[in-house]
Amino acid sequence: MPSSHLRVLPFRPSVRLEGADDGAAGGHGVGAGTDPVSVGRRVRHHRRVADLTLAELGARVGLSASALSLLENGRREARVSVLGDLARALDLDLGELLSGGPPTRRSALEVRWERAQRSEGFQTLGIPQVRVGAGLPDDALEALVGLYESVVGLQQQRAATPEFARIANAELRRRMREADNYFPEIEGRAAELVRAIGHEGGVVSKADVNRIAEHIGFELRLVPDVPASTRSVTDLEHHRVYLPERGSHDARAAALQALGHVVLEHEPPRDYAEFLAQRVEINYFAAAVLVPEASAAPFLQQARAVKDIALEDLRDEYAVSYETAAHRFCNLATRHLDLPVHFMRTSADGVIYKAYENDGVRFPMDGTGAIEGARVCRAWTARVVFERPNGEIYAQYTDTGRGTFWCTAVAEQTPQGRFSVSVGVPFDQVRWMRGRDTRERRTSRCPDPRCCTRPPAALAREWDGKVWPSARAHSHLLAVLPPGVFPGVDDTEVLRFVATQEAAGNAIRDGAAQPHA
Repeated sequence: MPSSHLRVLPFRPSVRLEGADDGAAGGHGVGAGTDPVSVGRRVRHHRRVADLTLAELGARVGLSASALSLLENGRREARVSVLGDLARALDLDLGELLSGGPPTRRSALEVRWERAQRSEGFQTLGIPQVRVGAGLPDDALEALVGLYESVVGLQQQRAATPEFARIANAELRRRMREADNYFPEIEGRAAELVRAIGHEGGVVSKADVNRIAEHIGFELRLVPDVPASTRSVTDLEHHRVYLPERGSHDARAAALQALGHVVLEHEPPRDYAEFLAQRVEINYFAAAVLVPEASAAPFLQQARAVKDIALEDLRDEYAVSYETAAHRFCNLATRHLDLPVHFMRTSADGVIYKAYENDGVRFPMDGTGAIEGARVCRAWTARVVFERPNGEIYAQYTDTGRGTFWCTAVAEQTPQGRFSVSVGVPFDQVRWMRGRDTRERRTSRCPDPRCCTRPPAALAREWDGKVWPSARAHSHLLAVLPPGVFPGVDDTEVLRFVATQEAAGNAIRDGAAQPHA
C-alpha cells in the first residue's frame, strides 16, 4: 500500500515566561495577558528611534543598563509603574508599549525566535541557542525561525495527537474500502513465501513460520524479557527477531508481523499515518500467510456454493483466532465471493476499536469521518452479543436507516477486557451465510438519540436532578502518543535489550570456543 500523508497543523509556539525577579517584577507586573518579549522589543525599538543608549534611558527611569537590557530581551517582566516611566521618558503613551504587534519585521522575527528558544520543544532538539545581535542578518534570522517552526510542525505530526490519529484512521479506511480490502502485492509476497517452504495446505505450523524466517535469512528467538513497550524486537544487524516467551495469543502471528516489515521492505515511518499503514500491512501479511489465498479462496467458494459460509469453519480449518478469520474473510469476500461486508471489533461498553465496511452500513463517526472511539448502537449485533456467554456465536438481523443487515458475532475475554468481533452483510446477500435462519431481529434508529443514547422519558423524569455520575476519563482520548519514529516505544529500553542479548550470545560463543581441560 502506498504511504498516506497527514496535513501539518499550523505551528503555535509555546511561550514559557521567565519567573519574576525582585526589583523589576512581581505582583504589580503588566499581567499574564501581556507578552514580556513583545513589550521588550517595543521598548528597544522606541529607545533606538530616540537615539538613546541603554545607559542613557536607564538613567532617566532609575534602572541600570543591565536591568533595562533584560527587560528589552523579555527576560524580566516590568512593573506597570516602570513602563509608565519608560513611556514618559520616550515621549509615548503607555498603550504604545503595552499593545500592538512588534514595531518592525525584524522585531517580529526576534520575538518569534526568542519565544522558540524558550519553548520546551527547542530544549528537546539538543542544539545550542543562538543569540540575536545586530550582526545577525535579517534573512539568517528568518531562516532560523522558519527552520525551527518547520521542525516543530513535523514533531507535532509525528506526535500523533488524537486529531491526527483520527484523520489517519479515516484516510486509511477510505483506501481499504476503495481496494475492497484486498491488496495483491501483499498477497503475492505471502504466497511466494508459503510456496518457498513447500507448504501444501492446511494449518501453517510454528515450524513453517520458522522455515519462512530462515528462508529470508532471519532467526526467531523466544526470550522472557522483551521490552514492555514492544510486541517484538528485530535486530537487523544480526538478523534476529526476539519474541516474548508468553503473552502472545498466537506466536505465529507475532513472528510473521515482525517479519512482515522485512518482507514488505518498510522504511522507518515518516509520520503517524505511515506508522499506522505499516501496522495494517504487517497484520494483513501475517493473516495472508496463516490463511493462504490459494487454499482459502476455494474453501470459501465451496462454502458459498452450498450456501454455508461460516467464519468458525475458516477459523478451525487454519487454527487461527476468530478475529484473524474475520479479517481474512473481509480480505477475500469481495474479491472472490462478490460479497460486500463490514467488520467491527468492539469493547463491552460499545466503543469501536477497529472497523471496515464496503457494504453501505453506516458506522457512528465524528466530524473528521473517524469511527474509532465512537459508540455502537445498543441494538447492533456487536453490542447484543455481550448478553451471550463468551465464545457463543450469535447472529441477528438489524433494521437501520441504511437498510437491513445480517451480522454474526462472538464475544471473548482478553487481557484488555471483553471484546466482540462481528462481521455482517446486506440483507440481499444473506442467503450465502450460515445462521441466516436466526429469528433474532432488532431495530436501530441511531444516530437519532431517541434510539438508545437518550434515557426513556419516564426513567429520566423519575431521576431528573437526582444523579451525578463521576465519569471514567479515557486519558488516551486526550493524550498525545509519545514522540519518536515508532510511537510509544522506549528507544533506550529497546537498544539496551538488543545490546544485552548480543553480549550474552557473544559470551556463550566465546565459552564454547575455549578448549576443554
